[in-house]
Amino acid sequence: MADPSSYRPKPGQIPDSPGVYRFRDEYRRVIYVGKAKSLRQRLSSYFQDLANLHPRTRTMVTTAASVEWTVVNTEVEALQLEYTWIKEFDPRFNVKYRDDKSYPYLAVTLNEEYPRVRVMRGAKKKGVRYFGPYGQAWAIRETVDLLLRVFPVRTCSAGVFKRSAQIGRPCLLGYIGKCSAPCVGRVSAEEHRELAEEFCDFMAGRTGAYIHRLEKSMQEAAEEMEYERAARLRDDIDALRRAMEKSAVVLADATDADLIALAEDELEAAVQIFHVRGGRVRGQRGWVTDKVENVDTAALVEHALQQLYGEESGDAVPKEVLVPALPEPVEPIQQWLTERRGSNVSLRVPQRGDKKDLMATVQRNAQQALVLHKTKRASDLTTRSRALEEIAQALGLDSVPLRIECFDISHLQGDDVVASMVVFEDGLARKSEYRRFQIKTFEGQDDVRAMHEVIGRRFRRYLQEKQQTGEWEEETPAGEDAGESLSGPVGEPVATGPTDEEGRPKRFAYPPQLVVVDGGQPQVAAARRALSELGIDDVAVCGLAKRLEEVWLPDEDDPVVLPRSSEGLYLLQRVRDEAHRFAIAYQRNKRGKRLRSGPLDSVPGLGESRRQALLKHFGSVKRLRAARVEDICEVPGIGRKTAETIAAALAGATPAAPAVNTATGEIIEDDGAAPAALSSERGLER
Repeated sequence: MADPSSYRPKPGQIPDSPGVYRFRDEYRRVIYVGKAKSLRQRLSSYFQDLANLHPRTRTMVTTAASVEWTVVNTEVEALQLEYTWIKEFDPRFNVKYRDDKSYPYLAVTLNEEYPRVRVMRGAKKKGVRYFGPYGQAWAIRETVDLLLRVFPVRTCSAGVFKRSAQIGRPCLLGYIGKCSAPCVGRVSAEEHRELAEEFCDFMAGRTGAYIHRLEKSMQEAAEEMEYERAARLRDDIDALRRAMEKSAVVLADATDADLIALAEDELEAAVQIFHVRGGRVRGQRGWVTDKVENVDTAALVEHALQQLYGEESGDAVPKEVLVPALPEPVEPIQQWLTERRGSNVSLRVPQRGDKKDLMATVQRNAQQALVLHKTKRASDLTTRSRALEEIAQALGLDSVPLRIECFDISHLQGDDVVASMVVFEDGLARKSEYRRFQIKTFEGQDDVRAMHEVIGRRFRRYLQEKQQTGEWEEETPAGEDAGESLSGPVGEPVATGPTDEEGRPKRFAYPPQLVVVDGGQPQVAAARRALSELGIDDVAVCGLAKRLEEVWLPDEDDPVVLPRSSEGLYLLQRVRDEAHRFAIAYQRNKRGKRLRSGPLDSVPGLGESRRQALLKHFGSVKRLRAARVEDICEVPGIGRKTAETIAAALAGATPAAPAVNTATGEIIEDDGAAPAALSSERGLER
């Protein structure tokens, strides 16, 4: 690990002008490329106290052994040079978007004497007109099949074309009218190229004028009583309209635009692009990347723009690019896009209307792509094995943690404090083993104390079940309540039998090899203290702090920092996020039940159906409270004994204070409605 001060440039050496800089390691490999409006200010920010740097930046500067820079005239030149160097050197600490698949394009080879329509993948070639990309190749073939009736352009390979020219007989498409058969001279090279250019114009979105021209020709043919030609033109118009229907109109003003959306977490980011031409979605593509450098959403957008348009020019760069956040400053990137297109390009964030709605759709696609990527990554056996090995090595464990349990505390400003326990076995979630806890020994907000209670309760039950199976013969520690209630997956008390029907130990009989807590040093210390009080010393404990994704160990002053690309860190993050999700869901459910509770909930033996029947019959709890026992007995399913119990319960309950309409000052007499939870409370949840 290098000391950044060993290669820090001397004061005054760094120019105060725009430029691009490169960090190199001890082997002279470029590990990071960046650009700056002021090289002096930007590079100086890297050579400060390491404790003040972001962990990713700190790793980069301690890996580097030298830094060099190149001065340019403008920020636009810096942007272009940065992109060129990233493509050339492939630095390990730069964000690099990579296609998660090889997307197919509809291509027209205008660089050939007889242009050909075909499906193409990979790098783009000069002189070829591209449309797309498309999600699937079959979508291209369906579109082409419809359009060939109107634009009979060649689709055959060079070998088939040469063979047909030699024998003087076209292929099948030539006989059925889906190819103009230039191979046998039915049309000249100039006529065939004109057909190919009309095909390109239609695919580029200039559809209205062409269909209008065909409709006019059809009407003229009908007036001249050339009904066969009119019918053929009618069928051509229908084919074009069916091809247009395959891409629905999303922007009514026939806009040409690209929409870029991002979905990201602490470790990865997914980008989705919708290509809209003539108001219709003509293509879609997406990338996923590891966040190996400290970047925000605006910087990710800038990297995506460089990746998307770095090799493009002309109409391939649309007039309008819609993004979720604008890079700072926005002028250089907008000027760079304008130079690549050759005319003005608008780069902005949609604020309202159809464009904002479409951006929300692109955002959902990006989120789904990120979830799908994570699912594929988690389901790979080799990846899971590597993740467990990395965790064991980083935490100094004797063996890989095949069973990991993670605990999280959730509450709303100290109310409804609950906890969750999620279980991962062999790197996969085991949801049947998930458990939920209610904090009982105290009230208020104290995550450390709550974590101590939950860990103690979980492992106390483990010792009890171990004793019941005969594996542990000592007595339960004094002062411990063996019958304390722990909620299972559906909130029911846990059974106490030692084995299930198949003879396997029940519930808490399996100890984990690793306990993960959501938090830092205080939570880890509380978990270790709870285990020590129970005499358990063979279970490892660590904590994952969400802010910087640092792994904390008991009795350690400094955290363990796993690489951002580490599969072990990725697994720990998934475990922690799942525990957080499970705890939040339980806390919301518990709070919702409390807010919806009423006097009838405390009546023993009165279920949901009969409560609803009572409220429907009387209209409100107030009227039910005033009713006689005989009146209550008239409700279907309510006997006299139950009616007497209901009347006694309501008579002993304190009536709620009358509700007041704050807008009018009117007192609302009916108290039958349940209070509603405020949606703003979700922002206060932990």
